[in-house]
Amino acid sequence: MTTTKFLVLTSRNPADPSDVLLEIPAPGAFASIDAVDRARAAQQGWLLGGAAARSAALGSAADAIETAGAELTALAVREVGKPLTEARAEVARTVAIWRYYAQAPYEPVGAVHETAVGAGLLLTRRRPHGVAGLITPWNFPFAIPSWKAAPALAAGNAVVLKPAPEATACAVHLAEVVQRALPEGVFTVLPGGAAEGNALVSSADVVSFTGSTAVGRAVARRGAARGIPVQAEMGGLNAAVVLPDADIETAAAHIATAIAGYAGQKCTATSRVIAVGTALKPLREALSEALRALPVGDPADAATVSGPLIDQHARDRVCESWHGLCALAGGTVPDGPGWFAAPTLVEKVPSGHRLLREEVFGPVAALLPAENLDHAARITNSVPYGLVTSVHTADLSTALGGLDRLDTGMIRINAPSTGVDFHLPFGGAKASSHGPREQGRAALEFYTSSRTYTLTPP
Repeated sequence: MTTTKFLVLTSRNPADPSDVLLEIPAPGAFASIDAVDRARAAQQGWLLGGAAARSAALGSAADAIETAGAELTALAVREVGKPLTEARAEVARTVAIWRYYAQAPYEPVGAVHETAVGAGLLLTRRRPHGVAGLITPWNFPFAIPSWKAAPALAAGNAVVLKPAPEATACAVHLAEVVQRALPEGVFTVLPGGAAEGNALVSSADVVSFTGSTAVGRAVARRGAARGIPVQAEMGGLNAAVVLPDADIETAAAHIATAIAGYAGQKCTATSRVIAVGTALKPLREALSEALRALPVGDPADAATVSGPLIDQHARDRVCESWHGLCALAGGTVPDGPGWFAAPTLVEKVPSGHRLLREEVFGPVAALLPAENLDHAARITNSVPYGLVTSVHTADLSTALGGLDRLDTGMIRINAPSTGVDFHLPFGGAKASSHGPREQGRAALEFYTSSRTYTLTPP
């Protein structure tokens, strides 16, 4: 006799692991297929309801999220350890995302062209794929599902969302809020792990994924085998380049928050700091001081900048990454409950060290010297990833002249590497991204396919 074992999804407060928010059995792969079938049945009615109905529904969803803002904020603080100030900002951004895409159903979806010969019309028209399967991480439990779901819905798709297990409660509550404004079956949350995610990729009509490189590549391969569109955002090993003419104190403040804000648990976090020429000595001092000054602690405290890591495994990974290196700041684990680690800056990192080739996803960065801007660009480009680079300088012409040397999808001048403009395309190069860009108008194109119509008189 064999016993079937079901995965149990357990969500804990990373600031107090004894606080269990949710513990439920994973529904299994068949639940994914059933959710897609139900979404497919609802999708045609959602599309045929017209632009006005979709626009009004998405606007109402934004209003509902705004009304529930305080409870969503508190849930993000408790479930994923997001510092209160950042959690509030994420909820506000989530509202703005839904309002932005509420206008999208009125956007043009095609063009009219002249025929090569004779009377008639040639038309191009973008149409939704059907059911969008969304697989999202825990670190932005409201914004990332929203910047995937809202454009998919605006274009006329139905959505099935499979969140990371660590953010299950956030996803379920977001769905409860959004579903008040949407027709039944159009937006479904499917809790689960790998089995549910694999089944979703095997049954949806278009897939958008954010997570690890290994899983993202597997999703891309599976989608390619089925012939469906897939986009995958898979992380970064981002650099901040500081030139000698930069305002060192301002650059250090920007970089410190990009290293340690939300305990470095952002794909856009800075993990390599490249000091060019004479910038090295003053930057070493200013950045070390800035990191030591950042408040670390209870994410429910509005003053906290760096809260806990998401779980014990994450903290162990961070601690292993700095072990044996020369720490200019941090390199310690605070006493007490919760999975905390001090914001850390290390130098003299050996070539080939994991900090210079892998995404650690924590509040730790390596300080690296560069002889000049060309050398800094080579160091920046020397890793498998290419998501975002920040460049700090008082000479805009120098910055502009160096932009094309950087193999990164996003470049930020005199600004932290963190920060996303949801109305612009988001994505990277190399191992950071696969497929078309997310966000902005690019998202509307990803969630639709172009059709060509030839109309000739009888």
